[in-house]
Amino acid sequence: MNVVTKAVRRPAVKTAPDFDAIVIGAGVSGLYQLYRLRELGMTVRVFEAGSGVGGTWYWNRYPGARFDSESWTYGYSFSKELLNEWDWEEHFASQPETERYLNHVADRFDLRRDIQFSTVVTSAHYQEDSRLWKITLNDGSQQTARLLITAVGVLSAPTLPRIPGVESFKGQSCHTHNWPKEPVSFAGKRVAVIGTGATGIQTITEVAKTAAHLTVFQRTAQWSAPLHNSKVTPEEMRKIRENYDDIFARCQETVGCFIHATDPRSVFEVTEAEREAFWEKLYGEPGFGIWMGNFRDVLMDRDANKLMSDYLARKIRERVKDPAVADKLVPKNHGFGMRRVPLESGYFEVYNQPNVTLVDLNETPIESIGPNGIRTSDADYEFDMIVYATGFDAITGAFDRIDIRGTGGVSLKDKWSDGPVTFLGILVDGFPNFMMVMGPHAGLGNFPRAVEYTSDWVTALIRHANENGKTRIDATPEAAKGWTDHVIATNDGLLFTEVDSWMTGINRNVEGKEVRKVMRYSGGHPAFRQRCDAVAAAGYPEVSLD
Repeated sequence: MNVVTKAVRRPAVKTAPDFDAIVIGAGVSGLYQLYRLRELGMTVRVFEAGSGVGGTWYWNRYPGARFDSESWTYGYSFSKELLNEWDWEEHFASQPETERYLNHVADRFDLRRDIQFSTVVTSAHYQEDSRLWKITLNDGSQQTARLLITAVGVLSAPTLPRIPGVESFKGQSCHTHNWPKEPVSFAGKRVAVIGTGATGIQTITEVAKTAAHLTVFQRTAQWSAPLHNSKVTPEEMRKIRENYDDIFARCQETVGCFIHATDPRSVFEVTEAEREAFWEKLYGEPGFGIWMGNFRDVLMDRDANKLMSDYLARKIRERVKDPAVADKLVPKNHGFGMRRVPLESGYFEVYNQPNVTLVDLNETPIESIGPNGIRTSDADYEFDMIVYATGFDAITGAFDRIDIRGTGGVSLKDKWSDGPVTFLGILVDGFPNFMMVMGPHAGLGNFPRAVEYTSDWVTALIRHANENGKTRIDATPEAAKGWTDHVIATNDGLLFTEVDSWMTGINRNVEGKEVRKVMRYSGGHPAFRQRCDAVAAAGYPEVSLD
């Protein structure tokens, strides 16, 4: 006789984890996520590679490192007491000030007791039988948690150039991300800086002040604009404190969570004189207004973009005395705003100094680095110091450096080999109880403004699962595909998608990162919040809870 047996679903093995949640990273997002998880009464362990808190602002202590967001829009907004007790020194804070601020936050809310410093997470594997994440650390030890939350940052995986002989140089050398804590002097030294992105521009401006000679190796010229930084007076700080509610409300209204909103006019709706006057106004004002507050079609219409690019090219030529050098500093392979716009303080004037030389790598590429310096296709240069301002394996790079595996042992790196697939930039289908704060496809922008929203959403989802007795949180494949398709659609028509940059997933120094991918949501933060709020209000229908 044939006996038909009914399959019985076995309950998950009940195994007590070491922690309710593990958070990777103690920077801006990790500190805030820890604070929120504590409010749920959870046991949390944060693993941080550095010896102190701060993330980006712990590591990037290179000369000239500072915000390009207004300081008073960058600080956390969740605590009135914190807002009332912290005075910003500058409108665009330097790295030391920002690191002090984040240390103050860690002390103010007693966050350090749940942070393990000088610890690198090397792997994170989901255990299907116990519904726990097993984390392996760089010392070989392991920890388990029901929830794994990444707070690894967007620009936190530095890359050195793929140039033969990098390790052979006998002088001092370092990447801007890994700048030493002890003071570094450039006085009397022959210094090379490779790279002219945002970190390169800030570093170059400072090194040029004291170096015996500075040689800048530029591959891609940048549409950089003045920062116009200044000290915050006591009276200004008083007014800022009185207006914090309005300031943060303003940030909520804008596409990038900055105080700068896109001008609703078209470039072609005004006269040439009005257009020039508006651009002069933006060029003379502090911060990102020239990028985020420009005419609505500058970043979308090719002809409008060319007019803006021509305006900035004239500015560069006005500021740089040697026409040949100025011409090299004018970008030829992309228009204004197609890359993240660096803000500078006297950068272009550096090239008027007799102790500064610009080498265009498009004309004379670097062939190798040797014990004494750098060889290009037409010359040998001897240096005492080489600074690598060669950027980051952005957005997904920090994830790639951890062996993250979900159900069935699937690798996150393999899953994302053709580009990230996420739900709201927070969840990844097939990776249960895994959440990302500021992962790919999330609403990016003024970082802490976006962090607070995303962390609050993650916290609310966890609270919902806890209150309903659910121990497994996962995005449905349909939800992840739908969100990813939507993210791709939001990039349509934007000129930046046509350019190789970290915003399109390109990094020539990383194998496999030579093809453009959609890495970020471009629909603006208000639309991002609206979509996330709708998911939560409906009871998380696109999230599998079990």
